[in-house]
Amino acid sequence: MSNKKNNVILEEYENEFSYKKSKTNLNIEFNRIAFIFFVFLVISIIYSIQLLHLGSLKIQNEIKPLITKKNYRADIIDRNGNYLVKTVSSIDIGINPVEVIDKKKLLINLKLIFPDKNYTEISKKLKKNKYFYLEKKITANNYEKIMMLGDKAIKSEEKLTRIYPQKNLFSHIIGQIDNDNNGISGLEKSFDKKLKKIKEPLQLTVDTDIQFLIREELIKFHSIFRSKGSTAILMNVNNGEIISMVSYPDFDLNKRETVNDVNFINRATKGVYELGSVFKTFTVAAGLEEGLIKTDTEFLNLEKRLKCGKNIISEYDKKIPSDLTVEQILIRSGNIGSVRIGQKLEIEKLKLFLEKIGILSKIDFDIEEVGEPIPFRWGKCKLATVSFGHGITTTPLQLAKGYAIIANGGFEIKPSLLKKTLDNNQNQKRIIKEGVSTKINEILRKIVATKEGTAGFANIKGYDVGGKTGTAEKAIVGGYTRKAKVNTFVSIFPTSKPKYVMVVLLDEPKTSEDYTYKYKNKSGSYKGTPFNTAGWTSAEVAGKIIEKIGPILATKYIEN
Repeated sequence: MSNKKNNVILEEYENEFSYKKSKTNLNIEFNRIAFIFFVFLVISIIYSIQLLHLGSLKIQNEIKPLITKKNYRADIIDRNGNYLVKTVSSIDIGINPVEVIDKKKLLINLKLIFPDKNYTEISKKLKKNKYFYLEKKITANNYEKIMMLGDKAIKSEEKLTRIYPQKNLFSHIIGQIDNDNNGISGLEKSFDKKLKKIKEPLQLTVDTDIQFLIREELIKFHSIFRSKGSTAILMNVNNGEIISMVSYPDFDLNKRETVNDVNFINRATKGVYELGSVFKTFTVAAGLEEGLIKTDTEFLNLEKRLKCGKNIISEYDKKIPSDLTVEQILIRSGNIGSVRIGQKLEIEKLKLFLEKIGILSKIDFDIEEVGEPIPFRWGKCKLATVSFGHGITTTPLQLAKGYAIIANGGFEIKPSLLKKTLDNNQNQKRIIKEGVSTKINEILRKIVATKEGTAGFANIKGYDVGGKTGTAEKAIVGGYTRKAKVNTFVSIFPTSKPKYVMVVLLDEPKTSEDYTYKYKNKSGSYKGTPFNTAGWTSAEVAGKIIEKIGPILATKYIEN
């Protein structure tokens, strides 16, 4: 009797052994079933891996910023690529208690993912049956974990958040958005549609480092002179690029508070002021442009006082001589001499010049918060006062533009906050004779560099600074007050080949008893502010700013 039940045969191959089963009908069927099972198992594993992969991709895609979302806004960067505004994507996790099947199970699962949360409070919220947020701005890791729970009561909401890394630094330039992601001020408003459309960052002309240093000086002197507010504008005279524009007080854009206080206006663009003697430069430039005067033209026997209607015009400094050349009138900031030059020009010629350089009309600018000069009726007395900067208003930005045109050889420019390819006067229209610029620049340098000038505190060694001071009494109902002044200093540098114009304005500064001045045009120092004039306030601030930013400008923009 053969042993048919023994289906195992031992075969020897050198030192290796293997066992073979004899092929019975039972084993054949078993192998077929096992093979089919194996195939299905492999297919199932592959399918599961694909599902997990797709799920993972979905999670990754959801956690990324979605630029196709309607509430997306493009980032904003400075001229060097530093982020001023950044849009980031975040996901909030909420729970709808009404849809929870097993609250106990849900709490256990949540505790495994978020062990540090207060689950007593979460239990109370679940009992109230009202939708609540469990986790805002969830991490990618925790998001994946909580979604894998597969609980329909757990809801995910993607949000795009606008953050401002520089906080207060560019608040007046950038502006604000509302809760619906719409711009309501500054560049956020004026470029609202563009920011929602473009994918690449919007690049500005401003420099974060320069902006920081200028703001620091304004804050310091805000405390020293106890001013109501201040502003400073630094602009390239050749192409209108604004490198810095600070208005103080300012505000933190991240707090998204509605700023209603009038003290928080953008003084650089929105503030409309009588600016005083800085207008004398325009009067002299207009006279040179028309060929009615030369820098050495003499005005003899100038009065100390003039009466025009009910107004009395007098010199601010009784020591100003009666005989002055045009150059000396501007250096010594003579009121009467400026009036005489204005009278030579007459209304139409002076008005035309001021219109050409953009002083009299509302400026076209990149942000909507711009002030409009107060209109007035021209007459003989108005001509006289306008000649020395009294009874005429404009904004600091327009003042900077006017001085830039004079400094750059007479070419028209458009101040801009947007970085673009701008030629240095190559394709620009000349609106003032070239010779006028050269002569004015030389006088502005003497205002700073000579003892007769009014801006000696801005004479910073190595930077060839020129400029003009302006001290103006504030207008009130019925006239003017000597208690409140607007002190302004406009500087250009270097005067030999102008690159920059800078306006520094202090709104209602006061004298300081403790501040120590170091003389630039003579040795020694002086403690305390003897006069509340631009020469002792705004010019000092401008000088300190140029000391700080000068080395950066010399290295960063050496080719510009």
